[in-house]
Amino acid sequence: MRGKGPVMVKVDEEEVRGHLDLMVKRTVEQALNGLLELEAKELCGAGKYERNPERVDTRAGSYRRKLHTKAGEVTLKMPRLRTLPFETQIIERYKRR
Repeated sequence: MRGKGPVMVKVDEEEVRGHLDLMVKRTVEQALNGLLELEAKELCGAGKYERNPERVDTRAGSYRRKLHTKAGEVTLKMPRLRTLPFETQIIERYKRR
């Protein structure tokens, strides 16, 4: 049986920092992709696969684009529309940072 002394826990600060950085990067990526989806939905007048009389355009898939942020490089799924140009207000065209 062991004594009742203090229990030593060793924390690898570099590993914890790496996990936190990854969590922040994923959160930034998810937030930006969510905003892009909302913006495409607003332009179309309907969500993906949604049918309604107010619909202005239809979706035409998406393409991937890299963006450098303070959290690191994130991959964005840029929506495409069939007839309307998708010019996002979130990220300037051709900007990579």
